[in-house]
Amino acid sequence: MTIAIMAESRPGERRVALVPEAARFYAKRGLGLRLEAGAGVGASFPDGEYEEAGVAVVPGRDALLAEAGVVLKVQPPTLEEVAALAPGSVLVCHLDPLGPTEVMEALAKRGVTAFAVELIPRITRAQKMDVLSSQATVAGYKAVLSGAGAMTRFLPMLTTAAGTVRPAKAMILGAGVAGLQAIATARRLGAVVSAFDIRPAVKEQVQSLGATFLEATLDESAEDEGGYATELSEEQHERELELIATHIRDQDLVVTTAQIPGRPAPVLITAEMVGTMRPGSVVVDLASESGGNCELTVAGRSVDHNGVTVMGPANLPAELPYHASQMYARNLASFVEDLFDDEGAIDFEDEITSATCVTHGGEITNERVRARLASATE
Repeated sequence: MTIAIMAESRPGERRVALVPEAARFYAKRGLGLRLEAGAGVGASFPDGEYEEAGVAVVPGRDALLAEAGVVLKVQPPTLEEVAALAPGSVLVCHLDPLGPTEVMEALAKRGVTAFAVELIPRITRAQKMDVLSSQATVAGYKAVLSGAGAMTRFLPMLTTAAGTVRPAKAMILGAGVAGLQAIATARRLGAVVSAFDIRPAVKEQVQSLGATFLEATLDESAEDEGGYATELSEEQHERELELIATHIRDQDLVVTTAQIPGRPAPVLITAEMVGTMRPGSVVVDLASESGGNCELTVAGRSVDHNGVTVMGPANLPAELPYHASQMYARNLASFVEDLFDDEGAIDFEDEITSATCVTHGGEITNERVRARLASATE
């Protein structure tokens, strides 16, 4: 079986689905590796390092895909890239399966068996494959650094001959993987950190990192079976907004990470709240691409609101492509190793395989994607 790794075509995407050190995981299974020339350059992995690791570097996409049984990517393919895939081939990458439906339909029509890595279930056996967690770790870390760079103040306390500078205050909204990493990073940089999450179960994790946990009294379950936050009723949402409004006016840096799979991001910061913050403060909204947690967020841009900077970064992991690619490539290697048996067959009844398979045999197989497609055509 030959595995092909495509170069990414999305503007600004510098990650790659294979790094040289991960080649050995595939070699142990006797799998051949072919890489599109230049695919790793943006992540600081030149072609020569791949060749030294036994990977065939192929110039041109047509030659790359001609004999590929499995194709690995980071971002969803374009319609043009789908058309270049061989019928019957296997595609493993982010697919944004609950987003626009055109790519899902094209993959099914092309006869490609496609696996969406963002659907990997949160079970013990799948932890080493969890691309959402690995990339969220990168995003949470980079969010704090980006916010610190845009602030007009220091984060840590400094005692100098010119006097003592008080530490900045940082608040993290959402204590999932990205939020916890943001908390840890802000603490390392010396900020006084508080955090809010609608799931009471994360309180201990937040406090273990040295942050103050802000609690809201909610009368309903705020967490689904997979550990993700759920959408609140209007009344409960008003309660959390009141809590955030009480604390946000004193913050120098706010990082928001709250997202609900398959739904627009909840608005946690209103324009009125931003208006209460001090000039020079910064909001970094990690949910910008799904609508934003801040009412003023514009995806991919920074907005100035009366001296407060609201940042809507897109694809932060691509800004640290070396380590983000290392982590992603290890996740994919573990997934591919688990996907095929010793004969190269796929067990579609396996709980990880069935959860991630989106198209197979000319059809869209995932129920949520089919429902999304049905709603889009109504």
